[in-house]
This record gives sequence, structure tokens and C-alpha cells, in this order.
Amino acid sequence: MLTADFEQLGLRAGDRVLDLGCGFGRHAFAAARRGARVVALDAGRDEVEGVVGILAAMVEAGELPDEGGHAGVVQGDAWHLPFADGAFDRVVCAEVLEHLPDDAAALGEMARVLRPGGTIAVTVPRFGPELVNWALSDEYHLVPGGHVRIYRRRVLESRLAAAGLRVGGHGYAHGLHSPYWWLKCLVGVGNDEHPLVRAYHRLLVWDIEKRPALTRAAERVLAPVMGKSLVVYATRQP
Repeated sequence: MLTADFEQLGLRAGDRVLDLGCGFGRHAFAAARRGARVVALDAGRDEVEGVVGILAAMVEAGELPDEGGHAGVVQGDAWHLPFADGAFDRVVCAEVLEHLPDDAAALGEMARVLRPGGTIAVTVPRFGPELVNWALSDEYHLVPGGHVRIYRRRVLESRLAAAGLRVGGHGYAHGLHSPYWWLKCLVGVGNDEHPLVRAYHRLLVWDIEKRPALTRAAERVLAPVMGKSLVVYATRQP
């Protein structure tokens, strides 16, 4: 389940793509399947090792195209990217900036490694749904490595512009996920065994795996209203 829209990002086979803060690799895997040359970077060792293992399994299963579809994995942080200026055609940074004390420095690094005319997709928790989470539970964000800020769209766009990026559009994603997190904040973020949490989680898994018409229609209606994620697209200026 992707947060960034690759069509709006302009992703094409053969593109050099950085998935910054890749987590367990959902955007990296999807870009590689489309024939992109992907580098997945994360600060966490568990995440990096997990992505390495899944990529190896994808290669063995023949899931990557013969032309392109190459991927590498790097452990590193967003403030000191080990890449040359203009090394990438596309950058994806999904649900990362809200964790970083110095988000401006990270955006500057992303702009540096993006070629002139290249595009970037940055996703963060949307202001309204995220504000509800913070109001309901300190446990949700007051943890090591947790969320340190809530973004309004205009603030994120101004920081992208300050990094030399021209904002080109925005969208919202994961409308079905906001109520799930509100529920978890109400009953305890770590209380995955609560009956309502378990039932809602089964619904989300069903939606991801089966993509039934009912939940896909609900997502289309809910995402613009209360989608959990805000996605902003921008281009590096020449």
C-alpha cells in the first residue's frame, strides 16, 4: 500500500530513485518492480536488513524486470546522504520528516541529491487527524524517535520552497487509517489485543490484500476529508 502516487511523481522505468527513510521498503519494492534503479536508505539496522532480505527473495522469484529494476540498500541518516549532487531522478520521503528535529537540513540534502528537473514526493501525517492523535494520547508521540511536530500543508510547502524545490501539487491518502489510529490512541497505542483494534486491523488487512470495491470506494471518499497522510510533490529548480 503506497502513500506516494508514482504517476504524479513522474516515475519511469530506468529512473534513479532514492527511497529515503524506506522503513521496510514498500515504495522501494514498488519502484523496482516498475523498472526503476532504486536505492533504499534507512537509519535502522532492522529495516535495512529486512529490505535486503525481501529484495533477495524478489530477485530469486523473478519479480524484478530484466531491464532496470535494480535496487540497493544503504544504512544512513537524512542529514548526511552518501550520494553525489544530482544523483537521483526521483526522491520519495514517506512519513519521515515528522520524526526529524532538523527537517530543513534533511530537505536540503534531498534537494542536493535530486537532479535539476527531478521530482520529489514528501509525505507526512495530515494536520487534522494527527492533532486528534496527539490530543488523545501522549504515548502516541512522546516516545524515543516519535513525532516531534505536526505539519500544516503551507508550512511543509514553504520548507520545500526554501530548499530550492518548486511545489507542483498535493494529495491525501489512507482515509481508512485515521479512525484506526484514533481508536488505538483511545484504548492504548500498544494494546493490539483490544477486540475493536483487532477487528479494525483485520479490515485494513483485507482491504490491502483483496482491494474490494466497497473499501476502495470508501477510501476515495474519505481520503480527501480525513486521510491520515498528506503528500506534497515538488520539482528541483534548475
